[in-house]
Amino acid sequence: MNHWEQELVATIIFAVTYILISGRQLKILPLNRPAAALLGAVLMVSTGVMTPERAYRAVNYDTIVLLLAMMLVSAYLYLAHFFEWAADAVLEFSRTPQRLLLYLTLTSGILSALLVNDTICLMLTPLVITVIRRGRLPMLPYLIALATSANIGSVATLVGNPQNMIIGHYSHIPFPQFSRSLLPVAIIGLAINFTILRFGFRGSLREAAIERTPHAIPKLDQGLFGIVCVVFVLIFGCFLAGLNLAWTALAGAALVMVLARRDTHEVLKLIDWHLLVFFAALFVVVDGLSDTGLPDAIYGHLQPLFGSSVTAQTWNLAWFSAAGSNIFSNVPFVLVAGKWIARFAEPELMWKVLALATTLAGNLTIVGSVANMIVIESAREHIEVSFWDYARFGIPITILTTAAGVAVLLVLR
Repeated sequence: MNHWEQELVATIIFAVTYILISGRQLKILPLNRPAAALLGAVLMVSTGVMTPERAYRAVNYDTIVLLLAMMLVSAYLYLAHFFEWAADAVLEFSRTPQRLLLYLTLTSGILSALLVNDTICLMLTPLVITVIRRGRLPMLPYLIALATSANIGSVATLVGNPQNMIIGHYSHIPFPQFSRSLLPVAIIGLAINFTILRFGFRGSLREAAIERTPHAIPKLDQGLFGIVCVVFVLIFGCFLAGLNLAWTALAGAALVMVLARRDTHEVLKLIDWHLLVFFAALFVVVDGLSDTGLPDAIYGHLQPLFGSSVTAQTWNLAWFSAAGSNIFSNVPFVLVAGKWIARFAEPELMWKVLALATTLAGNLTIVGSVANMIVIESAREHIEVSFWDYARFGIPITILTTAAGVAVLLVLR
């Protein structure tokens, strides 16, 4: 096929794939996000847009390996009953509903910066629900706090969420340099998040009171927890030293597997293989479109809108990325927009802006990020959260944290 036909076919495949992964499953084609991305990758090859060899090269294996490694470390923390222990400890030290909201905000934000936000939400949501029910507290404030704080906290590091991992690979920004700029953004964002939620739920939180009832929780496996903590410190020490993120994390995960002496089948069952398939296939779909030159042509038309000064480009890219992330989902948007960053006045700053905006934009609506959907879907048996129930807090949280974050980046650049 000629170049025009190839571009048309690639664009159609790309559009269909994005429609399927951005919305709910369609009755006519009931595919979830990983299956939809896999279908798109297969179509890119089967229609001749890409060769199988080109499809293999399109996959960013560093991102896949890093995501796998962080999931393995999280799995061992789960087997050590760390998350149950942490959730119970938060309830034990909380004397008021407002303080519990603060502790949950900090716990979710900090853990998401160290691990992957989606994994944290997956493991913490059932425990948070149990804590809330034991304390006989309103569920909505804490569920929103868990999701929004996980998104905000994850912006602080290159291993906090999948889009940051991708940005780390393509930008080659050192781990400590990235965190020096984005950690203050996360701290300020968590403060804004807590303030908005405490004010918004001031009535229900004031009327509630924590009721502590006797209950049994699994005992923390101190041996396994100690092994994971020591290895975790070593991993982050190597990150700060500038070693390869993916293979450093995987080496640490392998070391935990050796030292833990647990049945690895039990561990590997806890890995979200669907998410790994989703990213691998998505790389192929995006590269198939990129090979046609269409993203470059789109940027050529959009470039005047971003402005010429660094300040204008920073603010315009932030809002454009926030909108694009909610239309196309953050990871696919980063894969496309990342190819434009080198053309901006200060590429390193723009990589950080892209990380900030695509991460914080996940708080806008329920479907803004996978973390949100994990929390809301996991709690469906206990509470039905409507689009507006979430959005009336998600919208101001997104706008204020993004504006504050961009201002911080401009000051620190």
